Parts: sequence; structure tokens; C-alpha cells
Amino acid sequence: MDKGCRILAKKQFAVIGMGRFGSSVADALSKLGFEVLAIDVSEQRIQEVSGTVTHAVSADTTDEETLRALGIRNFDVVVVAIGADIQASILTTLILKELGVPRLIVKAQNELHGKVLSKIGADKVVFPERDMGLRVAHHLISPNILDYIELSDDYSIIEMKAPRQFIGKNLKQLDVRAKFKCNVMAIKTGVKMNISPYAEDIIHEDDVLVIVGKNNDLTNLEIAYAEG
Repeated sequence: MDKGCRILAKKQFAVIGMGRFGSSVADALSKLGFEVLAIDVSEQRIQEVSGTVTHAVSADTTDEETLRALGIRNFDVVVVAIGADIQASILTTLILKELGVPRLIVKAQNELHGKVLSKIGADKVVFPERDMGLRVAHHLISPNILDYIELSDDYSIIEMKAPRQFIGKNLKQLDVRAKFKCNVMAIKTGVKMNISPYAEDIIHEDDVLVIVGKNNDLTNLEIAYAEG
């Protein structure tokens, strides 16, 4: 019975650093119904988020005893979203890892910062500014691009509103794979998702295509249909 209750229990999150990214993550998790502890060295920032999270504490997370006192190791996931203070970000990550936090997600300012965080034990390193920059850049290339997700240094996935040249044609006629070396993984028609579509499937107006490929090939595809 106890085991079942633990399985059903919602995860508990701690978010360290209440800048734009950290406060956004904390707010989103709270709205999804999770328990969230918000931590920041600034009393003012803690006051600003105190009404939207479960608990909010002003504390210096580079102090190991402070983190112990907060019971940080009892949280399922800790997000380190410390902004410009790279030294504080690294030291906080190192302490959290030594304390045995189950899952540690850390925001990086740049590639070098990210490499250091990975080496000292961060389970996942995120680059919110870089990722948003990529999305904006790809939207500027082609207004048809709705989303852009980088899978690795070489491969990505795009969500693309069907260009006018695609409408009424099937995948075999479009031959995206031969022309651009990209694969259409799925077609969204309203709320319906067609996974692994057939070559004969017709593209309709307002359909969204989910396409995977090498970054250069996807860019060529975007440019080719930029006027969609």
C-alpha cells in the first residue's frame, strides 16, 4: 500500500535562481499541480514568486549547510537556473551532486559553461537563450516554421505548416526525402496526428508536417518554401 502511494505521489521540484527562466519554470510546474520550492539569494525575487509556488526561500545555495537544512536531497528534481554568476552555478551544481540529488537540470550560459556542468555531474544541461535564438532564426527564415527542436549537433526536428505548394499532393509526389534528404515523420491535421504516414497520404490546407533531418538539409527545405 505504501509503495503504491509513493508511485502515485507527484514529483517534488526545487528551482534555484528566480530570474526570467527560473521563475518561468517554477510558475509552469506550479500550474501543473506540482509542489515547487523556489530559492534565490535575492529576497525581492523571492517575494515576487512567493504567491505562485508552494514554498519560497531566500538562501545562498553555494553554502552546503544551507542546502542540507532545506532538505534539498529529498526533492525528485532540482533545476539550477542561476543567471550570470557562472561560479555560483558551478559550485551549487557540485554541492547538489555531492548531496545526492536524484536528478539535476542546470541552465548554462554558453558551451564552455555547459561542458563544465556536464563533467561535474549535471544530468541535463539546457541552453534556453540559445534554443530560443534558434527558434526565432528558423521562423525568420520561413514563416511556415512553427517549432524547431535540436536533437544533436547535426540533426533536428521541425514542425512546418504545409506550404501552398504541398496542398493537394501526396508524400510520394512531393518526394521530400529525395529532394532534401529529410523524412516526414508525422502529419498533424487539427488535433489528429498521423504517425508514420504512407506515401499516398494527401497534404491538406492547415496541415502541420513534422520533419526530421540534418540541419543543413532542413535549412535548404525551409528556404525552398520560405514564401510557402
